[in-house]
Amino acid sequence: MGEHKPVETLLNLDEIEDAATRIVNKKAWAYYYSASDDKISKHKNTEAFRSIQLRPKVFVDCKECDVNTKLLDYPVSIPIYVSPAAMARLGHPSGEAGIAEACRSFGALQIISNSASMTPEQIVAGAAPGQVFGWQLYVQHDHTKSERMLARINKLSAIKFIALTLDSPVTGKREDDERSGNVISSEAPYQGDSNGTAPTIPVGDPVFKGMDPALTWKETLAWLAKHTDLPVVLKGIQTHEDAYIATQYKPQVKGIILSNHGGRSLDTAPPAVHTLLEIRKYCPEVFDKIEVWVDGGIKRGTDVVKALCLGARGVGIGRAALWGLGAGGVDGVKRTLQT
Repeated sequence: MGEHKPVETLLNLDEIEDAATRIVNKKAWAYYYSASDDKISKHKNTEAFRSIQLRPKVFVDCKECDVNTKLLDYPVSIPIYVSPAAMARLGHPSGEAGIAEACRSFGALQIISNSASMTPEQIVAGAAPGQVFGWQLYVQHDHTKSERMLARINKLSAIKFIALTLDSPVTGKREDDERSGNVISSEAPYQGDSNGTAPTIPVGDPVFKGMDPALTWKETLAWLAKHTDLPVVLKGIQTHEDAYIATQYKPQVKGIILSNHGGRSLDTAPPAVHTLLEIRKYCPEVFDKIEVWVDGGIKRGTDVVKALCLGARGVGIGRAALWGLGAGGVDGVKRTLQT
């Protein structure tokens, strides 16, 4: 635990992460910072954006810029959204509800983690009219657990879509977590009711031991259609071939998220922006059929601009929101979105 630095003095996401690192405990730091194996994918996520150069034009009137947009046809005030990031209460007592409060201030979309430290009911309780949430789904081997959770999600009007997560079929080998001996209370929603808590289990494995590794395009999406009418966004697309296949499942599938799970699953998986470039080169028609979002490695506003210029509709931050929460609670997340 260290000195609290006023969040308004923090100028970029690296400074926010550094401030949070000085405050949160070792187990929280290990969980937020960790990535699989040698962290190659985690580092490449950021390096890939750095390697792309902007080509500014001149004599363009930019006196007034409007960043309002729509994600899945829902109005949002910024194209930046919060990716599903688990265990927010490790960093601050306000947890995922604190992130939701910050998103409310900026008109930003938030995807609630399947392994959130609060129930979805608690997280959306303070939602503003028109505030947009998605819910991350890890399909459990025992499908009845996922079906019960979907039944709860269907009752929450603030949750507008399901983010079916595909980029982490098994838990990654995250050595920082192993070294820290991380064992915490995971309030994975499918393990309890809207007011319940979950048993203490290893932080690196709150969902994965029960996750179904046998998902397929036809069977899984058909099963999901039986249990929710909400549109689906496929999280974890990492090749242009899969992006193209996803378009064959519209209108159920309305979007894809290019992601390598923040480098936390398969190390050396490609950065999302590389997959974005692949789609632009090999099957640009994807952009006209479904929405394409990206996450992973976003550090600067210029990274957001690069992703948007290459065709992304939404740009997600995950760890950054957790570090913001750790650095200063709700105000820290607001500073993250502002920075």
